[in-house]
Amino acid sequence: MKHQITAFIKGLINYDFILFGGIFTLFILLIVLGILLREKTVLSIVIILLAFLVLFIGPVVGYMKMHEYLFKNSCELISQKKLTFTKAVVVIGTLKNESKFDFKSCDIKASFYKVSGNSVKDYIFKFNPFKNMSIVESNISKQDTRNFKMIVEPFTYSKDYNVSVKASCK
Repeated sequence: MKHQITAFIKGLINYDFILFGGIFTLFILLIVLGILLREKTVLSIVIILLAFLVLFIGPVVGYMKMHEYLFKNSCELISQKKLTFTKAVVVIGTLKNESKFDFKSCDIKASFYKVSGNSVKDYIFKFNPFKNMSIVESNISKQDTRNFKMIVEPFTYSKDYNVSVKASCK
């Protein structure tokens, strides 16, 4: 857990610090406004509750939406093939930079999950893949499309499965 927190903090960019600082400033301003309007009790309580709501929900939603905008990409699975003579699967796909910025690195992740035929079970299986594989692509300029190939080895699952690919870029 400590490693994940330090990795998250090291991965922050300048826009993140501006976002967190702006949200904290808004929190302080709303608290001061709530204190100044203490004569109107109901309005003051609503403003202070709004301030704490901004403090706790604002950074999470703001971080996700900002990174979704700044590092927008599309990752498409072209093909997947289970090899016959070795216990491996080859996954081929494309990654497109749809952002207005160049990416320094992209972590492309392929997840393999079971398929049962039951729609409820299939939905639950997507949250718990039985095999993951990731690769890193570097220096992807804006509007550039990059092809990638992953070899997932050892792959011993013999029943029906699905593959999903996604990318996290910075």
